Amino acid sequence: MRVGGEPHRTIWVAPDGWSVRVIDQTRLPDAFEVVTLTTADAMTRAIATMVVRGAPLIGVSGAYGLCLALREDASDASLERAVLTLAEARPTAVNLRWALERMRAALAPLAVSARVDAAYLLAAELADEDVATCEQIGAHGATALLDVFRARGERGALRVLTHCNAGWLATVDWGTALAPLYRLHDQGVPLEVWVDETRPRNQGYLTAWELGQHGVPHTVIADNAGGHYMQRGEVDVVIVGSDRTTRTGDVCNKIGTYLKALAAHDCGVPFFAAVPSSTLDFALRAAGDIPIELRSPAEVSERPGVRAANPAFDVTPARLVTGIITERGVAAATEPALVAMFPERA
Repeated sequence: MRVGGEPHRTIWVAPDGWSVRVIDQTRLPDAFEVVTLTTADAMTRAIATMVVRGAPLIGVSGAYGLCLALREDASDASLERAVLTLAEARPTAVNLRWALERMRAALAPLAVSARVDAAYLLAAELADEDVATCEQIGAHGATALLDVFRARGERGALRVLTHCNAGWLATVDWGTALAPLYRLHDQGVPLEVWVDETRPRNQGYLTAWELGQHGVPHTVIADNAGGHYMQRGEVDVVIVGSDRTTRTGDVCNKIGTYLKALAAHDCGVPFFAAVPSSTLDFALRAAGDIPIELRSPAEVSERPGVRAANPAFDVTPARLVTGIITERGVAAATEPALVAMFPERA
C-alpha cells in the first residue's frame, strides 16, 4: 500500500539477505520508522510489544522469527524452542500458531544444513500468500459492501464503521477489513469511514493514518460513539477483522467489538467480519475456549490507587454476524457454511 505515495509492505528481508525489517507500529501515526530485527528474541519482543500487530502480520512475523532462530542454531532443539517461545508472544491470534506449525512441519524433516535457506523461502511464500489472500478478501468484501450501498439507493457516501486496525498495517499488504474499502475507493465509490479510537492502545489512529495515506475520507470517533451514530442512521455497515474465528462462526476481535455488534444488531446495520482462512480455527467450536490475552493494566491506567484490568479481545457470537468475508467468498457465520467453504481445513 502507500506511504507518502510510495508502495510499501509491513515486513521484508533487508538487503543483507537475512535480517528482517518491519514498520514500528508503536511509533505511528506520529512517526514512520523502520526497525531491523536480527534475532529471534528481538522478533518475539516486537510481537509481544506490538511493534508488529494484527493477526496475519503476527503469523508472518513469527515465520521470519523462526528464520532468525535457525540462523543462530538450526538444531532440532532450537527449532522446537523457537516455535514455543514465539507462540507464547501473543496467545489469542491463531495465525501465529498456524504459521509456526506450518514452518515446523516443513523444516523438521530436513537436514540441519538445509533448514535456514528453506525457512526463508517458506516465510517469503507465507508473506506472498497473505498479500494474495487479502487482495481476494478485498474483492469479495467490496462486492458485499457494494450490495449494501445499492440497497440504500447509492445516495451520498457509503458510511462504514470499523473497530481497531485491520488494514495493511495488520497484514503484509492490503489488509482484511480495510481491503474492501481501498478497492471501493479506487473504483470511485464515495466512502465515509467512522474510525473507532480503540482504547487503550488507540489502534484506530493507525487506521486513520492508513486511510489518510490512501486518500479515503474518514472521521475518528470515541469508542462509545458508534452506537449513537447507528441509532441516528449514520452508519450503513460495520466491518471488522478477527484474530480467531471458531468453526461455528464466533468472531474474536479487539475488545469492544462485541458492543459494536450488539448495537448494529439492534439498529439493523449489517455487521461483517473479514477473516483470512488462516484465522479460522476449525479445532474450536466453543467461543469460551478461545484464550483471551490479558495485557498490562498500565496500558489502561497508571494512576496511584487505581486498579485496572486489560483484556485485549472479546468474542462476538455468530448470531450477531451478518457474514464472514474470506478469500473464497462471503460465508454465513455458521459451521455448515464455513465447512463447505473450506472442506480441506475442516
